[in-house]
Amino acid sequence: MNSLIPPAWAQGAAPTAGSQIPFILLMVAIFAMFYFVLFRPQQKKQKEHQALLSKLAVGDEVVTTGGLLGKITDVGDAFVTLEVADGVRIKVQKYQVGALMPKGTLKSA
Repeated sequence: MNSLIPPAWAQGAAPTAGSQIPFILLMVAIFAMFYFVLFRPQQKKQKEHQALLSKLAVGDEVVTTGGLLGKITDVGDAFVTLEVADGVRIKVQKYQVGALMPKGTLKSA
């Protein structure tokens, strides 16, 4: 526990370089924790979403991030056309597709 509390030096004395090592180790440990808890899972989720978007095809049933359920009728580079009801088609940005649903989900909903 003493390694976390810096010693109280007299006014004229300067701390040695060895007292900075626990502080540096603590900073490295905090950075490593942030990397494994925040950054790495976010990068993994982003890669999975990119893979989902690259596999989209006509006839797939998807849910957008806004909660719209529809069947893909056209896939472009930036936009996807969804049929949300008979004859009702909307165009949404491709990255707004949140999840691929199993076939038949639209009819059962």
